[in-house]
Amino acid sequence: MDRNLAMEVVRVTEMAAIASAKTMGRGNTNESDQAAVDAMRKAFDTLSIAGTVVIGEGERDEAPMLYIGEKVGKASDGAPPIDIALDPLEGTNLCAYGRPGAISVVALANRGGLLNAPDTYMEKIAVGPHARGSIDLSKTATENLLNIARAMGREVSELTVVIMDRDRHRDLIKEVRTAGARVRLIEDGDVAAAIATCFEESGVDVLMGTGGAPEGVISAAAVRCVDGDFQGRLRFRSKEEEARATRMGIKDLDRIYKAEELASGDVMVAATGVSSGDFLKGVRFFAHGCETHSIVMRSKSGTVRHITATHRFDKKPM
Repeated sequence: MDRNLAMEVVRVTEMAAIASAKTMGRGNTNESDQAAVDAMRKAFDTLSIAGTVVIGEGERDEAPMLYIGEKVGKASDGAPPIDIALDPLEGTNLCAYGRPGAISVVALANRGGLLNAPDTYMEKIAVGPHARGSIDLSKTATENLLNIARAMGREVSELTVVIMDRDRHRDLIKEVRTAGARVRLIEDGDVAAAIATCFEESGVDVLMGTGGAPEGVISAAAVRCVDGDFQGRLRFRSKEEEARATRMGIKDLDRIYKAEELASGDVMVAATGVSSGDFLKGVRFFAHGCETHSIVMRSKSGTVRHITATHRFDKKPM
């Protein structure tokens, strides 16, 4: 992939973030989601790529989404074939109810580079570069925390673990607390939390828990860009989900996937804050425009760019 594509795709997440931020706090999740999707689809049409959405939301949500299999980009002669994993608005509830941590995120890979993850759950663990190689989903949460702390030269009590506040995590939260680590519960947004583990200023060291499998692929792509570490294991809720995964080519239903298996080859990730969170500020509106904060990452070079952009609505109507 052309390295300049990373700088082009950030415009896609910026537009989706601005559009959804305009709906913040209205309490209408469909409105927030739809605003992000419409803006992202329109922005993709400006890119000279032959893009295919392989991770989207079209299977699950009732509202029209950027669906799996949708073609995006100009697809002109010579346009590179690109697989795309996206979440126009990760943390829909966070945006709709004016809470922190919502982002817009897109991951790009060469054709075949992203696992076509079924719409089911995935057990996940993510850490930053300083703990790379220390995680193993076949071990208990306590064993992982001990290994992570050892790799980082810390005590377990000095680790902060992000877990989504769900009933299914009751035992996990209890175990992490018993091990002595600090727990930060979040309502939504485990992609943002996974990325945050890779940046010391976020104060987040580990992501644990079970969330959406498609979001797991995006998280894996993101942590790969900065030499973090991620593992995921599919967790099915029904026999129907297992059967569908088999039809999609998943042969080992209990396999523990490493980051490189979920997102292989050269990958690029762009994310823009919608509402302020651990590592990205949200959209800030002012007279005739707004300011956005984004991050752009590329696995091949390890380059991470933090982009603050001012958008003039009188020059570029939204």
